[in-house]
Amino acid sequence: MTHYTHLWLFFVMVLGIIVLPGMDMAFVLSNALVGGRKSGLYAVAGMVAGGICHVVAGVLGLGLVLRWVPGLLNALLLLGAVYIAWIGVSVLRSQSAIGPLPAVGTPPPGVIFRRAMLTCLMNPKAYLFMLAIFPQFLRVEYGAVWVQAVVLGLIIALTQTVVYGFWAVAAGGSRAWLAARPQASIAMGRLVGGVLVLGAVWTAVQGWNAV
Repeated sequence: MTHYTHLWLFFVMVLGIIVLPGMDMAFVLSNALVGGRKSGLYAVAGMVAGGICHVVAGVLGLGLVLRWVPGLLNALLLLGAVYIAWIGVSVLRSQSAIGPLPAVGTPPPGVIFRRAMLTCLMNPKAYLFMLAIFPQFLRVEYGAVWVQAVVLGLIIALTQTVVYGFWAVAAGGSRAWLAARPQASIAMGRLVGGVLVLGAVWTAVQGWNAV
């Protein structure tokens, strides 16, 4: 396998994981629907920052620590479940905030960024990827490991930006349409909030089963 084929395979695997609907995508959608495109894009930036932290942690060996001390991973998963459930309930309760003007109570950009970053950091799908898949693409024969990690990290960041950015722009653009249709906006709020809550339950179950 050539180096370029190696990178393409990594990209395909990353794309396949990111395009699947999950907590990260639901968080981006909820912010774009409630606060508009800018809020959605701030959420995307937070997701990318979280992805970079996952790469750095993987390179520094946090993955090995989590493998040796499974209780730590369980604690992270359960903590993430509580946090994501709280976000999901907040979305369900703020479903009527969608309107033609900036929504009342829309969090400031810094808060959206931090929440998005934490959501990404608490996503069990990312930990499973970093533990099981990412290390396999760091090969000694392809040069310095840190250079490879930077390249792989850029692939992850660019894929997150394009996929989540698309949904942030699309959802933000549909905000006016939803504002004119209260029932549709309520249904969308319930759907997005429900996905986050279900994701939290799944995260808790994964952590409990791993104990």
